[in-house]
Amino acid sequence: MISALITRLAGWLRSLPPPHERYEQLAAALVRDFGGRADPITAAACAEIERVAWRYSRHLLLTFDPDGTDPPHEVAPGWPEPDPAVIGPAAAQVREVSRLDGGACLIRVDGFDALRIAQPYLDGAFALARGATRILLDLRANGGGHPETVAYIAARLLGDQATHLSDVTYRDHTRQWWTPDLPEGTAVPVETPVAVLVSRRTFSSGEALAYHLWARGRVTVVGERTPGAADHITEIRLAPTVVGQVPIGYVTDALTGTSWEGGGVVPRVECPASEAVSAALEHGSK
Repeated sequence: MISALITRLAGWLRSLPPPHERYEQLAAALVRDFGGRADPITAAACAEIERVAWRYSRHLLLTFDPDGTDPPHEVAPGWPEPDPAVIGPAAAQVREVSRLDGGACLIRVDGFDALRIAQPYLDGAFALARGATRILLDLRANGGGHPETVAYIAARLLGDQATHLSDVTYRDHTRQWWTPDLPEGTAVPVETPVAVLVSRRTFSSGEALAYHLWARGRVTVVGERTPGAADHITEIRLAPTVVGQVPIGYVTDALTGTSWEGGGVVPRVECPASEAVSAALEHGSK
């Protein structure tokens, strides 16, 4: 029943992430609103819990599987190892590289797979962008992924020398994320204009890349405001029929001292996602 699900979820929220007022408020709100519910868990109930949780952590998500039978986790399992057999055929989610009229290059990346597998595909995309008059980095369908891959793409656009992007505060440590040092001349020339295309579907690490590049004045963000999911998360089975994405840490941009949590990434050029390419090209021609 729902009350048992909430008891487990609140327990994880009080033990996994670092002490923080936002997480404490989240656990308290869930117990207050759902702790007395004895009705069965349904997809609609999971959506109702998400809507309350999103006031405090936009990345808390619940997946309902009516046929699930596995017992709830007692220990956080962590993420599984990336599978090259899955990532390779999808080109590490580098979905499109194309030259547009006027010499612009569109690079569409729908997610950030593990860098050790994704790097050759990313290198190929940026090789095809060499000499472009401008770059449109399309993150409109990017659901997130590995922060190391975020840092690598950021390096391609920010320059050869390492740049401090963010700090992620976990319960027992803080991890810094920096762009890697690249071989001289590998980065996109600083004079090449770059637009990042975003939408309501741009999520998590997809938002991170847009935010970090925007904060450093490197890109023009075009499209729709993003959802605002900044927390780092892990997957926990909360009930036989429910798997949750639960916060384990919060992000602080090294330059702004804040993040996109809750507020999202706000485009400079706002337009429907379907019109973002033409809007970016039109903005660049002015």
